[in-house]
Amino acid sequence: MTVPPQADSDGGAGSRTIPEASVARLALYLRMLGELAEQGTETVSSDELAAVTGVNPAKLRKDLSYIGSYGIRGVGYEVRALLHQLERVLGLNHRQAVALVGVGNLGHALAGYNGFGGRGFPVAALFDVDPDLVGIHINGIVVEHVSAIPEVCAAQGVTIGMIATPGPAAQGVCDLLVGSGVRCILNFAPVVLQVPDEVEVRKVDLAVELQVLAFHVARRHVAGHASASNGSAANGTGGNGRTRNGHASGVRTFPLVDGTTTSEGRA
Repeated sequence: MTVPPQADSDGGAGSRTIPEASVARLALYLRMLGELAEQGTETVSSDELAAVTGVNPAKLRKDLSYIGSYGIRGVGYEVRALLHQLERVLGLNHRQAVALVGVGNLGHALAGYNGFGGRGFPVAALFDVDPDLVGIHINGIVVEHVSAIPEVCAAQGVTIGMIATPGPAAQGVCDLLVGSGVRCILNFAPVVLQVPDEVEVRKVDLAVELQVLAFHVARRHVAGHASASNGSAANGTGGNGRTRNGHASGVRTFPLVDGTTTSEGRA
């Protein structure tokens, strides 16, 4: 997917499109530029900005070129100017009201997080179906029944919806949000939502993220096991596939992710 940047008055990117992966990194650059601005930093080089964001400098310069920002040779980028340019491109120069549906354990934590408002995404509406939750206040916002989504979203000018309901309820809630004019949805529910083509959905599956991390843990375990095996082989065979008496070894073993090994015979 590509995202069209907004045209700006200082020679921005105009109608160029930005790859979605670059959009995610632009948001990261924006956060770091905000921190640099708070520290009073006036300029930053591409190498310096790349280092603090963990991005390859060439990739960073390519990302910024999508928005028409190339920096000044020998000087770098003006921090505040680039900050404001990124805010315009990412649509943060105007209010983005957020509605959160589902204020159970996860939803309650999201509703109580003050960082959204500080980044330009104030939570303007909360919804649930639990009679014990409807009517309570979280961060000064009353929890409404989901049936009030159309009315409240229209009144609050909601542009982004967050869904933190159980899976079976998510699609119905999504339909209500879309019917209310919401075109961007952040989905925490463990289901794939069906939406019209013009609606953008970002799915956050914490279990999947943990599974990805588990894969990396297993891979490091395998790498450590392989290293230990190679060390033993070096001690027993001289590290070149031969035994102490100089004859070729007939079997090689390979560690698997589950900690077992497989063997390959050789003639």
